[in-house]
Amino acid sequence: MNQPNCMVAQSGGPTAAINASLSGVISGILNSSKYHTCYGAVNGVLGILNGNYINLTERFSCSEDLDKLKHTPAMYLGSCRHKLPNYKDDDSQYVYIFHQFQLLGIQAFFYIGGNDSMDTVLKLSDYAQKINSDIRIIGIPKTIDNDLCATDHTPGFGSAAKFIASSLLEIAHDTFIYAVKSVTIVEIMGRDAGWLTASSSLARNSYNSAPHLIYLPESVFDKERFLEDIQEQLAIRDNVIIAVSEGIRDKDGNYITSSKSAVDDFGHKQLSGAGKSLEFLVKENIGVKVRSIELNVLQRCSAHLASKTDLDEAFAQGQKGVSLAEDGVTAAMVCIRRISNHPYTVSYDSAAIRSIANGAKSVPKEWINDRGNDILPEMIEYLYPLIQGETEVSYENGIPSYMNVSHLDRA
Repeated sequence: MNQPNCMVAQSGGPTAAINASLSGVISGILNSSKYHTCYGAVNGVLGILNGNYINLTERFSCSEDLDKLKHTPAMYLGSCRHKLPNYKDDDSQYVYIFHQFQLLGIQAFFYIGGNDSMDTVLKLSDYAQKINSDIRIIGIPKTIDNDLCATDHTPGFGSAAKFIASSLLEIAHDTFIYAVKSVTIVEIMGRDAGWLTASSSLARNSYNSAPHLIYLPESVFDKERFLEDIQEQLAIRDNVIIAVSEGIRDKDGNYITSSKSAVDDFGHKQLSGAGKSLEFLVKENIGVKVRSIELNVLQRCSAHLASKTDLDEAFAQGQKGVSLAEDGVTAAMVCIRRISNHPYTVSYDSAAIRSIANGAKSVPKEWINDRGNDILPEMIEYLYPLIQGETEVSYENGIPSYMNVSHLDRA
């Protein structure tokens, strides 16, 4: 065998589209004249450190299986949130990883993930440069948070946005049946960026104006002003529905509610309970019927409500990652460029990983109203193309039929 091999892994939180990116990578390698075998590292970079691999070229030689993988939610290869140390302080993990690459004949490594995963891509790229390795290191984006820099939007976001908007519309239908004064607070993921919460606005239509209030991390959250906003809404309607980001914070930058001690391996504070905290605030100060709803993990990878646009773009970005490696590109992440909204058109490119890792893209201030309790039409214009199209989900005995992931079950 003269052709070199590749390796791919997934990291961070799951989405409805990350397996579509994986499917794109495998497809790109199966059709490549340069690469031979594609190995999948199970549980991200830890799979390399633990020597846990799957031969994806053998497993997905059938196009029907690749298509099924594309429509399977979460992460077929599993995930991790492992932070590599600075190789200047401790290079032992790097030495082992690149030794494994050598043993398996790896000449290209693709890492599918979000902000923290791109930190791993950057570190591996820097180490490869230090040791003069010609292994191509390519980041392939994913994150429902849509906060990766240098790209118009990220795979996974469109499907999560579609689920959130659909859920808000259904919550509105549920709420409007009662002719009593009520407040419903829906907490949506987003530690530092409000893209997901902003997507709740897509629930609005000719007969539904909910959510009536939207609060993002990009705007200072003031509890007194929040109560005033609700009172104003209750004066004109019975049922007030509110969308809030989990990461809303006060003028001093303090999260409205969070665990004081729990942080992940990358130092991110683990947030929970913003909606519940605001529920108690409304109950104590306004005294109407109030409930909070936390969409939680449901918004991350509900494949039955996936956006076809999202899955197709995720697949294309996986393929693009392979073509970049074939062209000799390294230390880069695949990016998507929006050419137009009408008709919606995009192209695929790349950007240097150093300009992306450890950064975050926030919702533009000019897309949020002055009061900080709603979004403006520019956001709607940006969002709508990303949720278009419905996917065909296969069913068995009335339940969606996805790829078998028993290799991840350690019970």
